[in-house]
Amino acid sequence: MEAPQYVAARVQRALAEDERTNELGIRVDVRGEQLFLRGQVSGDERRALIADVAGEAAPGLTVRNEITVMEVRGPGREERL
Repeated sequence: MEAPQYVAARVQRALAEDERTNELGIRVDVRGEQLFLRGQVSGDERRALIADVAGEAAPGLTVRNEITVMEVRGPGREERL
């Protein structure tokens, strides 16, 4: 059985190199048979896509997607100095 830190590194590399995600800001932890994804993204579709790529990189593990979707707002009022 592969050590958890090697599995986490493989998943992080897949998230960074896969053209569907190219993601560097997601933390990956492996505990037992579960793979945890944590971080923030800008939309539900991206959140789901990251979980898909992680699942492909670590078949046999249960993916726990704890990634949150942050609210993106338009620019605020101009600041006057």
